[in-house]
Amino acid sequence: MKHSLYHWALVALSAGMFAACSFPKDGEFDSLHMKMDGEMLLGYPGSPEQTGDRFSEFKDNPFIKTADVPVSTFSVDADGASYAYMRRNIMQGHFPDKSSVRIEEFLNYFTFDYPDPSDGKNVAINSEVGPCPWNETHHLMRLGIKGQSLSVAKVPLANFVFLVDVSGSMDSDDKLPLLKKSLLTLVDYLNPKDRIAIVTYASGVRKVLESTPVSEAAKIKSAIRELSAYGSTAGGAGMRMAYEEALRNYIDGGNNRVIMGTDGDFNVGESSTDAILELAQNYAQKGIYITICGFGMGNLNDAMMETVSNKGNGTYQYIDSEGEMTKVFVNERARFLAVANDGKAQVTFDPTMVESYRLIGYENRVMENEDFENDRKDAGEIGAGQTITALYEIVPGADWGTRPRKALAKFDFRYKKQLGDESVLLESDVTTSDGSKMSPNLSFASGIAAYGMLLRHSEYAGTASYRLAYDLVENSMKVIGADDYQYRLREELLRLIDRAEKINE
Repeated sequence: MKHSLYHWALVALSAGMFAACSFPKDGEFDSLHMKMDGEMLLGYPGSPEQTGDRFSEFKDNPFIKTADVPVSTFSVDADGASYAYMRRNIMQGHFPDKSSVRIEEFLNYFTFDYPDPSDGKNVAINSEVGPCPWNETHHLMRLGIKGQSLSVAKVPLANFVFLVDVSGSMDSDDKLPLLKKSLLTLVDYLNPKDRIAIVTYASGVRKVLESTPVSEAAKIKSAIRELSAYGSTAGGAGMRMAYEEALRNYIDGGNNRVIMGTDGDFNVGESSTDAILELAQNYAQKGIYITICGFGMGNLNDAMMETVSNKGNGTYQYIDSEGEMTKVFVNERARFLAVANDGKAQVTFDPTMVESYRLIGYENRVMENEDFENDRKDAGEIGAGQTITALYEIVPGADWGTRPRKALAKFDFRYKKQLGDESVLLESDVTTSDGSKMSPNLSFASGIAAYGMLLRHSEYAGTASYRLAYDLVENSMKVIGADDYQYRLREELLRLIDRAEKINE
C-alpha cells in the first residue's frame, strides 16, 4: 500500500531520524532510494524549509552601464557543490532553496571542450560571443579557462589528512557511511608513496591514524572502517589538529591537503566563523590547502563550508550519491592538485560596442578592479585538467554590427604557478565574430544558466523556460565533444530539467 509524502514526513519526524526516499512521478513515497542513470541516490523526505540547511543569501549581479564602469573583475570558482545539492532536491520532488543555487558552480561542475595550455603555461583562456536565448536583443559572451592536465607520472606526491566528522549528526546512511566509502575508494587510486593521516572530531578530537604511506593500505582502510558517529561537533579543534598534522608531514613541492568530510555543523568549541576562517587562511599561506565535502541534509551548513574552502585555497563539493563519490574521488581526483593559484579574471568592455553588461553568477566572487594586479589579494584555485566557464549578458552599443570582428572587450587573466610567485598575465581580445551563431560550448553553458536563473526566480531570466533550457542542452549534446568521463553527454541534466518543469506545473 502506498502512503502520501505527508504521512512519511510525519513518520520520519516523529522518529527523530532521516529516511532515504524517492519521489516517483505521482509524487508518492514508494521506495527507500531515488534512482538516476541506473544508480541509487540517498535521500529523505523534506522540503528545504524542513531540513534546516543553511545558505548565504545573495542577489543576482545587476546590469552595469559600460560608460560608468567599463571594467569587471572576479575570482574563479572551482566548486561543484551547488549542482549536486540541486540534483538531490529535484530528485526528491522539490526545488532547492534559491540561495543554494550558484550558477557558476552549475557551469563548473562540467568539463568543457577547451584547448589545453601550451608554451609552458599552466592555464589557457578562450572566448566567444553569440546570441542570448532569453532576450533576442542581447548577446552572450562566454569566457573559458582551462588548467593544465597532468599525466600520472607528473603528479607530485600527496600528503593528505582525512578530517572526518564523526559527531552524532553524521549517523545517517547518506553521511558517515557514504563518506567512509569515499575515502576507502580514494586510497585505491593513490600512489603507494603518498601519505595519509586521519583525524576525527565529535565531542573531542582524536588522531586515529598517524601519517602512513599508502603502501600500508590495509592499515589505513582498517582505520577508516572503524569510524563511527557519536557526540557533538568540535569542528574548529578538529581542523586545527588536521592542519598541524599536515604541516608536520609537509612534502616540499607536494600536494599537501586536508580533505574534510562533514555536514558542516560546527557547534562546540572553536566554532566562530572568524576563528575558523583565519585558521584556514593561515595554513593556506603555508601551502596546506583544504577540500571540503558536504554530506547529507538536515543541518547542512553550506554557507560555512563554502566560505572556509574559499579562504583555505580549496574547493567545496557535495556528495549526494556513490556516483558523485566516484566523480570527485576517482574520476576527477587530479583536481585535488592546484595548477593555478589565485586565479582572477578581468574584462574591460568597449563602451561603443557594449552599452551595458551583467556577469551571470559569481556573485560572491566579484572583486574590486584594483585587486586584479595586487598579488597579495587571495582568489580561487584551478585543479589539474579543470575548466572554468563564465557568462556575461551584453546589451549591444552603438557600434555593434557596424564593424565585423570588432573587439568588444579585452579578457585578462592572472594566476600564480605556486603561492608566493609573481602572477602570470594572460591577455586576449574578445571579438564579435559571427554573433548570430551559438557553438556547442555556448549552447550548453546558456542552457545551464537559463536553468539556474529559473531555479533562482531571477528577475533577469527574460523569456527563459525549462523547455528552452532543455533544448539548449540537448542541442549541444548532439555535436559536442566527449569529455573524459562523458558527464556532459549523459542525459542526467536533461532529466533534471524535465523533472523541474514537472514540479513547476
